[in-house]
Amino acid sequence: MADIWIMRIGHRPQRDKRVTTHVALSSRALGAKGIYVDTKDDVLEENIRSVVDRFGGDYTIHTGVKWQDATKDFNGKVVHLTMYGQRIDEALPKIPKDENIMIIIGAEKVPPEVYERADFNVSVGNQPHSEIAALAIFMDRFTEGKALYADREGGKMTVIPNERGKTVVSKNSE
Repeated sequence: MADIWIMRIGHRPQRDKRVTTHVALSSRALGAKGIYVDTKDDVLEENIRSVVDRFGGDYTIHTGVKWQDATKDFNGKVVHLTMYGQRIDEALPKIPKDENIMIIIGAEKVPPEVYERADFNVSVGNQPHSEIAALAIFMDRFTEGKALYADREGGKMTVIPNERGKTVVSKNSE
């Protein structure tokens, strides 16, 4: 499968720090290569890089990147998640899995130009909902769930799934 990138539009650091952090963490866990965020946010970058350092993978974050710049020279298809788009079940078969994709999600109303720039405007339901939920559902279906338990290279620790309790081990003690 090709690389998946996320473009977060409308991030407001004081208001959206937890939501944008969850967008980044969810996309990382579901197999994205990295995220672009339109507003510069050094704290967000530090937090996400810390997770990657601790749990591995090659996920990257870049903040202060305009969506126009991120999509301008992007080599692949642009997917805009919006409740006004084509139903996910109808759109998914049309989105190539052998090309890179950039998924655009907004924190607030996105400019009309985003709809024009996107190769696919996709809805995950047509009721108001969380962009985190839409992203997670789209990515899980697009990757057929393969990224959820994939090993991540590097990192200092790993979670051992179990029915009860929490088991986190240092990779040095495995």
